Amino acid sequence: MESSFLHLNSRDELLRIDVSKIVYFEADGNYTNIIQINKLRGVVCLNLAKLQEILVDRLKEKSSNFIRIGKKYIINRTFVYQINIVRHKLVLSDGQSFAFQLEISKEALKKLKDLYTGNNDKE
Repeated sequence: MESSFLHLNSRDELLRIDVSKIVYFEADGNYTNIIQINKLRGVVCLNLAKLQEILVDRLKEKSSNFIRIGKKYIINRTFVYQINIVRHKLVLSDGQSFAFQLEISKEALKKLKDLYTGNNDKE
């Protein structure tokens, strides 16, 4: 399996992250947490919008694996396991070694579900 790496550089630190192992990005003010399948958590001094621009710029077509959902998250669509609109719950999992449960707005979850079911014409 081909790996590609995302390099995020700051004045004091370099993060080198295998893109296929990123589960999601979580906004935290002007910072973004990067959560990986091994539960490692990296932090970069970038807001989520800026990070989204970097993903598109550096990953090109592979950036389509990442979807902005609501104001707080960018998720790796590869790991979507369960979308529960009623409970405002999104579960990201590989089906065996990890599961992350995120609380997401109903509207954002409906859009995500529509993306998977092909009901995109309701926008």
